[in-house]
Amino acid sequence: MQGKDASPQGFLPRFQHFATQAIHSGQEPEQWTSRALVPPISLATTFKQEAPGQHLGFDYSRSGNPTRNCLEKAVATLDGAKYSLAFASGLAATVTITHLLKAGDHIICMDDGYGGTNRYFMEVASEFGLKISFVDCSKIKLLEAAITPETKLVWVETPTNPVLKMVDIEACAHTVHKYGDIILVVDNTFMSAYFQRPLALGADICMYSATKYMNGHSDVVMGLVSLNSESLHSKLRFLQNSLGAVPSPVDCYLCNRGLKTLQIRMEKHFENGMAVAQFLESNPLVEKVVYPGLPSHPQHELAKRQCTGCPGMVTFYIKGTLQHAETFFKNLKVFTLAESLGGFESLAELPAIMTHASVPKSNRDALGISDTLIRLSVGLEDKKDLLDDLDQALKAAVSFVNLACVRICLLNLEGRVTIFIVASLCTVEIFSSLPITDRAYKCAGNSVKVQI
Repeated sequence: MQGKDASPQGFLPRFQHFATQAIHSGQEPEQWTSRALVPPISLATTFKQEAPGQHLGFDYSRSGNPTRNCLEKAVATLDGAKYSLAFASGLAATVTITHLLKAGDHIICMDDGYGGTNRYFMEVASEFGLKISFVDCSKIKLLEAAITPETKLVWVETPTNPVLKMVDIEACAHTVHKYGDIILVVDNTFMSAYFQRPLALGADICMYSATKYMNGHSDVVMGLVSLNSESLHSKLRFLQNSLGAVPSPVDCYLCNRGLKTLQIRMEKHFENGMAVAQFLESNPLVEKVVYPGLPSHPQHELAKRQCTGCPGMVTFYIKGTLQHAETFFKNLKVFTLAESLGGFESLAELPAIMTHASVPKSNRDALGISDTLIRLSVGLEDKKDLLDDLDQALKAAVSFVNLACVRICLLNLEGRVTIFIVASLCTVEIFSSLPITDRAYKCAGNSVKVQI
């Protein structure tokens, strides 16, 4: 029997003292004159100086804030980094990082990453003279083939959003760094600092939308960046202040509080996510399930080699059409139809119409982001309630669409009709020359009332 601190079967060992570091790092009471056990929210916008130009570490809150400082120190510790910076959002962090480049520089971006990231690179960064290539970086040969003398930044997500492809960070780093001073950025939003440490695998920058798992309570919009390079940190700190892309002290306090339960939350997300993935994989109403924790995932072995577990992100394809997917959403009771992810509550969304609507349809089709792809962010609710909710919603989707797909063609032939029953998930049945007085017919074993 596994001990309390044992790793999930087959995955890397857990990070030593993670929970202790999450609770205490950067929180030393001695830094506060009041010896407060919980870092206070410092709302001051400016700070008294001993003499002109002589301050005690803080002068103006955009440049630095005591509450933000606590958060940044804690995140750096959890990422195994020397430095960490907090930003007003994940995209604010992304924009700041790209300001390290100049017009004419080339960026390689993961082809199926977060829709907001791809939109920024395609429609904004490209307008400022940056050259963008979208590449499947899970295939190292394709990544290497895309590198040019102008390549200065490689941006990957692992797992990707929403099709959950895994990228071999160590292999990427080895390949990228062969070609000189190229910065490798890993968006670690889905895994969090608890399940994956990109810097230890060779990444130059680890970034997060802290709105998701790092905060974990769906009440903060924030970005985080961790790194070890003193030179890059100095440049990004300057840009953070110059661009003004900083979070509020209240948001920093909330995210700092969220880190205290990161280990507990991620372990429960993994438990519930695996249960949901296994249930869906065995369900005949589901076409395909994608979850790195399942042996059926094509990069399952990479996930076990690179990560200590998996998050609550599960992607699946419902059998049928967009109508089946929409009916599934309408019948959910525990899962909420909403964008975002990584909170304590379970969410469901349709990326093709929601988070990835800005991605051109041709690109979505090529990436497998179809109208029947459903992304789940599995929360911390009771496992049975989650499975029961998915079960009833799937059954309701099929049952409703079966009834809705009944098409009737009436032929007034001596008081008799010909009825065609067509349903995409049913056996096609044709009832010919039935008395017009009949009102009930059979469709896939269900009695369907037909009004004539």
